[in-house]
Amino acid sequence: MAKKTDQKIDVEAMRHSCSHVLAQAVLEMFPEAKLAIGPSIENGFYYDFDLPRTLIPEDLPLIEKKMKQIFKQNQKFVKRSEPIDESIKMLKKAGEIYKAEMASDLKVEGEKEIDFYENVRPADEKTMFVDMCRGPHVESTGKVGVFKLTSIAGAYWKGDEKNKMLQRIYGVCFPTREELDEHLRLFEEAKKRDHRRIGKDQDLFSFHEEGPGFPFFHPKGMRLKNQMMEYWFQVHKKYGYDFVETPIILNEDLWHRSGHYENYKENMYFTKIDEGDFAVKPMNCPGHILIYKNTVHSYRDLPYRWAELGLVHRHEMAGVLHGLFRVRSFTQDDAHVFCREDQMKDELKRVIALFQEVYEHYGFTYKVELSTRPDKSIGSDKVWETSEKVMKEVLEEVELEYELNEGDGAFYGPKFDFHLDDCLGRTWQCGTIQLDFSMPQRFEISYVDKDGKDKQPVMIHRACYGSLERFLGIVVENYGGAFPVWLAPVQARILSVSEKFNKYAKEVGEKLNEAGLRFEIDDSNESLGKKIRNAELQKIPYMLVVGEKEVKDKTIAVRDFATKKQDDQKVEAFVKKLAKESAA
Repeated sequence: MAKKTDQKIDVEAMRHSCSHVLAQAVLEMFPEAKLAIGPSIENGFYYDFDLPRTLIPEDLPLIEKKMKQIFKQNQKFVKRSEPIDESIKMLKKAGEIYKAEMASDLKVEGEKEIDFYENVRPADEKTMFVDMCRGPHVESTGKVGVFKLTSIAGAYWKGDEKNKMLQRIYGVCFPTREELDEHLRLFEEAKKRDHRRIGKDQDLFSFHEEGPGFPFFHPKGMRLKNQMMEYWFQVHKKYGYDFVETPIILNEDLWHRSGHYENYKENMYFTKIDEGDFAVKPMNCPGHILIYKNTVHSYRDLPYRWAELGLVHRHEMAGVLHGLFRVRSFTQDDAHVFCREDQMKDELKRVIALFQEVYEHYGFTYKVELSTRPDKSIGSDKVWETSEKVMKEVLEEVELEYELNEGDGAFYGPKFDFHLDDCLGRTWQCGTIQLDFSMPQRFEISYVDKDGKDKQPVMIHRACYGSLERFLGIVVENYGGAFPVWLAPVQARILSVSEKFNKYAKEVGEKLNEAGLRFEIDDSNESLGKKIRNAELQKIPYMLVVGEKEVKDKTIAVRDFATKKQDDQKVEAFVKKLAKESAA
């Protein structure tokens, strides 16, 4: 365990202060550099720069050296405020075009003054660095803690790919050396588990310039994806869901009615068909509503639970694309529950139970957030108050601890967000459950109640994986590519000691195939040692060695990847054992 510091430290202020020291050091190396933004982030900080040349990894130790010199000088962080108009003029005169633009944006928002922080050297009270900043900061550079610069990346100004690409330097910062060392250890482990690296090594998926942000799944990747989908279908059948499928492209008017156009159009793709305006779906909800509207419903029919593995497309900025974690097309494991108001609590509890079963099956622990009404939303105050009240009561009734995340709900309703913890202690937001009174109202959907009058149903939106592709990436990193037997793309690899045993290897393979198991045969001319090494690198759960002894005894030498143990087994017994593990 990392050693905890006894001193109470504002870690966010410490990390933000470190970003200022980074900017000061970069300016000493590149006086013509232009500064953009430099916030604190989880575990560290970054700063964006417009620089005269492209940075290389060898620059980072040089910048670190300058930062440490600044720390030793124990420069004080001194705040001052200036009228906004004078600040804009001053920033433009200094050539700080990005800071001037930010100051102009603040003026539009109604700000009257701008805050600046000066780094003042105590020895001679000389100002060494000035940055436009709201703070907070620690008292001086000597109290910044311990840090390390970790990487260089590109970042569009304001996150807009139409703007100039800046250079971003990332760093981490902690109060103690022990905490920093522990973080760096986990960081190195995370690099080994990077799903992009494992995806390439195990031939699971790839990305190509011909389709930026659109993943290409290879045969083994599809086996993995299919296993995840097969389990998804099984658990949804258990919880009473039926399955539907809706078109990828729908008329643009539909997205105006749903509210997606107004709240989401910058992330949507549009096209024309037969002179009409259409959109590629970013979500599945409106399609499910159209299915509901196709039939007259009675109160006796509800609830409906409809699930879809729907392919959706969302326009993400090029600068934020990241393997399977941030893509432009993905499979949303979407489902919608249409129910009466007297059923909604039980249905919410049923969805929570399903989520819990799925996450535990993959070996994840989780935390829950309740996210409330955002600034951009549809629906009346009364509807939102009712929805949020119900969501809170459900969590309390199922005795599920949660954190309140105010203002981060969906534009049509409050939501539960499930944050999964992986084996490295990282957190991933995956599942979401959203309660919606507004969209049924917008689409005027109804059912005939027991009194013969039309009544509006409640709609529950929910996705357990969230994005199948993103969840797959998380699973790859959590297992480090060493998948459990039920999930592994290749459950067993048969290793033939030499060519004369290839026939027996195929006979063993036929028995595995008859049982529906996933296997490969390595009958190459490589040595047995090389074959074992290759299977180890692929992290295949079982290696089945066949040679002269095995042919004679009608057995296989089974080598377990997890335990590294090897023993002789009858083929039928092993097939039965593997089939049982596959069903786990």
